[in-house]
Amino acid sequence: MHPLFITIGNLDSEVRSKATLRAWRCIAYMPIAKFRVHPDYQSILQARLWHKCVDLVCANLKIATKNGCFMPDPSRYIRYVFTPLIAHVCDLPEATMIATVSKNASPITMATQANFGDGVLYPPRTGQHTLRLIYEISQEADPWDLDKFQKAAKAVHLSGVHMPYWRDWMFACPSVFLTGEVLHTCIKFFADHLLNWIKETVGKPELDARFMVQHKRVGTRHFTKGVTHVNQMTGREHRDIQRTIVASIAGVAPPRFICAIRALVEFIYLSQNPVHSPDSLQSMAQALSDFHVFKDAIVDAEARRGKKGVKEDFFIPKLELLQSFGGTVERLGTLMQFSADMTERLLITHCKHLFGRTNRRSTDFTEQCVRILNRQESMELFNLYALFYSRGASLVNAICMEDEEVTTVNPALSWVSRVLPDEAHSVHGPRPVRNHFLKGILSGDAHTAFHLTSTPDFKALTPIAIETKYSLVNFNRALSQFINQLSLLTGEHTRWDYKYGRFCVWNKFRLQLHSAFQPRVIMPSRVIQAYPPSDAFPLGNCDAVLINVMDDDGQSTSRVAQVRLIFQLKIPGTSDLVLPTFLSGPLLYVQFFHFVTNPSDRPELAMWTVERTYTMDQHGRRCRCGGVISLMDVTHAVELIPEYGNKVDAKISSATCLESYDRFFLNSFADKESYHTFSTEFA
Repeated sequence: MHPLFITIGNLDSEVRSKATLRAWRCIAYMPIAKFRVHPDYQSILQARLWHKCVDLVCANLKIATKNGCFMPDPSRYIRYVFTPLIAHVCDLPEATMIATVSKNASPITMATQANFGDGVLYPPRTGQHTLRLIYEISQEADPWDLDKFQKAAKAVHLSGVHMPYWRDWMFACPSVFLTGEVLHTCIKFFADHLLNWIKETVGKPELDARFMVQHKRVGTRHFTKGVTHVNQMTGREHRDIQRTIVASIAGVAPPRFICAIRALVEFIYLSQNPVHSPDSLQSMAQALSDFHVFKDAIVDAEARRGKKGVKEDFFIPKLELLQSFGGTVERLGTLMQFSADMTERLLITHCKHLFGRTNRRSTDFTEQCVRILNRQESMELFNLYALFYSRGASLVNAICMEDEEVTTVNPALSWVSRVLPDEAHSVHGPRPVRNHFLKGILSGDAHTAFHLTSTPDFKALTPIAIETKYSLVNFNRALSQFINQLSLLTGEHTRWDYKYGRFCVWNKFRLQLHSAFQPRVIMPSRVIQAYPPSDAFPLGNCDAVLINVMDDDGQSTSRVAQVRLIFQLKIPGTSDLVLPTFLSGPLLYVQFFHFVTNPSDRPELAMWTVERTYTMDQHGRRCRCGGVISLMDVTHAVELIPEYGNKVDAKISSATCLESYDRFFLNSFADKESYHTFSTEFA
């Protein structure tokens, strides 16, 4: 059996995207029948049975769409409502079955197999057109004369289903309610096609090596064993591969081949925007157009292969579906609200997990599942009721003004946190993002929040100890220059002598930003590491950041730097010394990079390239250029991917990656927020 779920569109899309918030309801378990007929008729009968079941289950919804019905809202007011079918979330085989078309035709447009690689948006395959074809075929052949009816249907690219469930659902049209689905149409498409093309072009050993030596960042998946040895991955793993795939193949794949891959990755990123504008839709269309311009490089590299060898066509159904994404956004809104991530998770919680809680007999498995789900929901509602009743709180969730900053999408948690804040821990579901803007260190413009633990990793290190432990030979000179420059700039001076001072030192800090798409939304914080050399990391484990500093002309400019030390001056409690403002907060010792190329210089990558900045010390030796800055000068966490060249050096590992190379790509695909920032704001 296969569960069928339903939700309503006036719920917030963020609420609908969380399985534990129960915004979806299982309304039926669809039978998976095996008919005693010739195999040629098995699929058509199964499809007809599925449509009949949905027809019965949704009968009242169809009536309500046409005539309306009365329903109570959460405030107990009676509303006169209508229930049109807005979207049916499904993968490509299900979409083909729902639209009642054959496998060699698009379920959304009039395109057929020969048109899938054209890069052209064909007219929509409307429900009226499909019903008219079914009617014309029914006039010539009995729908239950399967052999004759199926042959006539396939001649016009139909599957043979004669009574689709949406036929009498007012306003329902498959070309509209079959929305662009990101998980299967984009993420799975990337894994099934793009990743395989890259494996053929780059070679599996080299591709694995490039992923294995990448620098490890907290909160980001690192592929310790490479990416080619696993045949089955989750959507999350495919997304993690997408993050670095474009920069990783630079130098080993042909430039036009990289252009084609980058264009599709850009399209996938843009399609997942939580907010769209005419400019973003134009960028989506341009990215898809760019792929079709450069796709011949994939054929030239003999990267597209089938069972019979090299293929020179792009008859890929999912590639054709991408053409309809822009229209879906214009009609129904952002695509992520229709992603199958949610329904795939519900399939596990409402079917697979329940199996272990039943007697495992197929005769009454469905009834047992329904009983378990009903009890589970009843217990959750009773627990919430008992919590409020026992504390004498109102049982009505009054609508309050929206918070200025959003950290959670869990309505129950928001309610309990507002009325009974001490009981917030008892609510199950997605936890709120910790808001460091409340108690953390804020940047000058209050757009960035920083968090350091109250207890440093080292409480009192001397300058000599820092130079020795962190291998920072010019730390003293850099700190002296920082003090002198800021003293001249601010007019504040100090009697404190850094040579005899003590420093609190941390190995990491957290950086938190608001969403680049929705400024009210607070994003999860990112960890920035600055660990000293150790056995596991012989050259240290330090992350890169984007900082705002003053250039020689006194203008604010952005630079990339690697954080080597996080420290703060420690003043004895018995001392009456007052530090100037620029020394009273946390400081960073960083090593600088400078930009060597911009995105237009490497159009196949469209990324900035940075290179380590070196200088000459007093002994005439070449050393890295470093300096001391304020923690609040940091604006973003960034990811650097080495410019590997034709082949990865076998002596380099992920522990020494950032220290062994001098030239790096500033990865704009590190995450969707970074991509939006580098595409629209950073220059």
